[in-house]
Amino acid sequence: MASVDTAVTGLGLVTPGGVGTEAGWAAVRDGRPTAALDPALDGAPVRLSCRVPNFDADVLLGARQALRLDRFTQFALVAAREAIADAGLDPQTWDGARVGVVLGCADGGPGTVETQHQALLRDGPSRVSPLLLPMQLPNMLAGQTAIKFGATGPNLVVATACASGATAIGTARDLLALDRCDVVLAGGSEAMITPLVMTGFARMGALSRREDDPATASRPFDAERDGFVAGEGAGVVVLERAADARARGARIRARVVGHGSSADAHHMTSPDPAGRGVEAAVRAALADADAAPADVQHINAHATSTPLNDLAEGQVISRVFDGAPLVTGTKGVTGHLLGAAGAVEAALTVLTVERGLIPPTASLEMLDPRLDIKVATTATSAPVELALSHSFGFGGQNAVLAIAAP
Repeated sequence: MASVDTAVTGLGLVTPGGVGTEAGWAAVRDGRPTAALDPALDGAPVRLSCRVPNFDADVLLGARQALRLDRFTQFALVAAREAIADAGLDPQTWDGARVGVVLGCADGGPGTVETQHQALLRDGPSRVSPLLLPMQLPNMLAGQTAIKFGATGPNLVVATACASGATAIGTARDLLALDRCDVVLAGGSEAMITPLVMTGFARMGALSRREDDPATASRPFDAERDGFVAGEGAGVVVLERAADARARGARIRARVVGHGSSADAHHMTSPDPAGRGVEAAVRAALADADAAPADVQHINAHATSTPLNDLAEGQVISRVFDGAPLVTGTKGVTGHLLGAAGAVEAALTVLTVERGLIPPTASLEMLDPRLDIKVATTATSAPVELALSHSFGFGGQNAVLAIAAP
């Protein structure tokens, strides 16, 4: 299958920086951390999270619809609506059969499951909502998006853990190359900040326990990093073949010119310490983009703030790129959005390329001395013709996107 020149014509974001693309970008651009103690996690081993502020689903979607949707789907619909409008498309007039939806998530709707399980234990089966399954099933992320916007083309949800959003964008690009669609809504959404899920992460030792200073708990590549801070949100991009976008006079914000994926085949949660799977995905994305390492000016790193992940990723960057590109770990601001991370960070990379501004890595105080990479600690104005966005997940699933200027 030949690669296709793929245009990003629309962006939509719901992040801990706020609702909307500009709010999310401003928080990341300004290096403004969002981590805080979360009252909903009182009693859990770790109470830190990065929540989406001021997200009123009743206002944004209407009370009747909001009541029937889990939070992860609510996020996706709001982000998708913004992306469609940003692309200058109208669902009332488009050919829905040529519009696909490919979204990623790691878990589905655990908030609904936990609430309904409590109702079952407390009040019995008659109090369990008949909407339990339609609300929590992962596939409903794409299904509800199709219903909302009349997209009757290919429709699927991908789950590659914390690489899911990036995998979705790569898969959407393949659908365009195969001429299965003319437009694809692609991205990811996640709302996993629940007592049970966060307790699971804490029991694994994956979370930062820096509760005495929440704002600096997520510190990518820092020598004193001790784990990630969980976030929530959604990112959706509108993808079209670049030739089609130009023909309709659309603004092309950036292009997705490469996608690489791989598996570590190493461990259920820990990365391959040699970074072989990560390196394979990086080199595959470069090959797909017909680019050399020297062509890359910026990397939006996965950079979860966990000891093993950041070390392995940083060493791969040093090995492949000779430490040359300026690297950002945006999770210092947003926390780790899990299955939505790859989509949100791809959108942030589009904005970096479009605006020529590389965001800082928040809360980085001292670079891990084992790393030989250049990490942005302040917002840096620089032309970016080609950037990579890295996304890696439990199970050793890796996805890398190459994003270029129009």
